[in-house]
Parts: sequence; C-alpha cells; structure tokens
Amino acid sequence: MAARPSRLWLRRLAWLAGIWTLSVGALALVAYVLRLIMNAAGMTAG
Repeated sequence: MAARPSRLWLRRLAWLAGIWTLSVGALALVAYVLRLIMNAAGMTAG
C-alpha cells in the first residue's frame, strides 16, 4: 500500500535535509584537515 502523498514529500524532504547536512559536514571536515596540513607546513592564516 502506498504512503499518503504528504508523507511521501516529508520523507523526501527529510532525505534532502539529511544528505545536505552530511555533505556540508564533510566539506567542513575536509577544510579543517587542509587547514591543519597547511599549518603544519608553516603556512599560517594571518
């Protein structure tokens, strides 16, 4: 039996929000690691 259309949209929005949150978190982690590497190489940010 199919879910009601409103519940389907809520599920889709929840997936979208979750994927967006994970991608932003992953990007922040990569930026932090790059900053650590650059600091270790002696390139400080002012």
